[in-house]
Amino acid sequence: MSTTSLENKSRWPVWLCWLAMVLDGFDLVVLGTVIPVLIKSRELGFDAVGATFAATISLVGVGLGALFIAPMSDRWGRRNLLVACVTWFSVFTIAVVFAPDVAWFSTFRLLAGLGLGACLPAALAYMNDYAPAGTAGKSTTRTMTGYHVGAVATAFLALMVIPSWRTMFVVGGLAGLALAPFLWFKLPETLPPVHHVPPAATAGTSTAVPEEERASFRDLGRKPYPLIAAGVAVASFMGLLLVYGLNTWLPQLMASAGYSLNAGLALLLVLNVGAVVGLLIAGVLADRHGTKKIVLLWFGLSAVFLAALSIQIQNEIVLYAAVFVTGVFVFSSQVLVYAWVSQLFPVRLRGTALGFAAGVGRLGAILGPAVTGALVAAGIAYPWGFYVFAAAAVLAVLALAFVPQTTAATTRAGAGVGHS
Repeated sequence: MSTTSLENKSRWPVWLCWLAMVLDGFDLVVLGTVIPVLIKSRELGFDAVGATFAATISLVGVGLGALFIAPMSDRWGRRNLLVACVTWFSVFTIAVVFAPDVAWFSTFRLLAGLGLGACLPAALAYMNDYAPAGTAGKSTTRTMTGYHVGAVATAFLALMVIPSWRTMFVVGGLAGLALAPFLWFKLPETLPPVHHVPPAATAGTSTAVPEEERASFRDLGRKPYPLIAAGVAVASFMGLLLVYGLNTWLPQLMASAGYSLNAGLALLLVLNVGAVVGLLIAGVLADRHGTKKIVLLWFGLSAVFLAALSIQIQNEIVLYAAVFVTGVFVFSSQVLVYAWVSQLFPVRLRGTALGFAAGVGRLGAILGPAVTGALVAAGIAYPWGFYVFAAAAVLAVLALAFVPQTTAATTRAGAGVGHS
């Protein structure tokens, strides 16, 4: 096969996994765009309590999907699970349109979340299997730009179609159903059985995966992984606490500080634009200087800039610049954790480890908006919300400081597995 043909082929996985992350980004903000309309109109019986339940149960579904469905990609293959998850998510996203009340609305969101939760770890595991050796940081962060592009695009769509909230779910579901066939026909599977079999066995006729080689969460409790898994879990928890806490409450935090509501919404957009820029920069630096150095630096700078936002800034240009820079560091910090997980665990455990990190992180995604909401209700969201966020970033630094840069198992595996 010619070099040109290989390059053309390589574009499909990059773009398709990126589009899968756009769907995940859709889910990040879609409830935030429709809940105000539902509460105001009382449609389906929504009130503040119902909206909180729907938002929480959605994240529970995503967390369960990441923890218990994403690891199946290590057994079934990345492509198969991606296709199944995108199709599943899309069907139940469209089903939300037909929900007769809050209970069914929440049930459909829970079911959709199962597919979405597994989609992110499976897509990232796929890209790290497919990427050339030594490019895990760039491959992960580049793929995850889709997450924030999806969030921004969904916010723009809401500006055009709200108060027609059902349109949001129709568009999201149809987009997923349109993507699924491309995933099936254009993605090569990255995990042929030979990747799971000890090198000595590859000369034989059998390519079956030995039972003891199949991945499970028990493997994360075996040396050298317990300390690594614990550090990654804490950092992922804190990282998603920041991502969801800020995306949910930044406009309200800024309003509490005396800024206008429109300014708060604009700052939310700037924050996510900063996230995309940060992802592109962070991946390159991680591959060049080592992921551990960059993720510690990124979380540390996140803490500094989040604390700085507790100071009221009168100059509008300086304010927007400060929020942009905060977005650069905060959101890519979390993604660098995923990139590092892909480097710390061998190929056969990659989907399981990423599912574990994302699943535990979703608990932070639930807690972040809840804690910040409690501060808002208590009337102390500004400046204490930013102090809480800064403290979360510091805890992530402390948790990751004890995680090794790499492990002997992945060093050996990296010498024999990769795509160039």
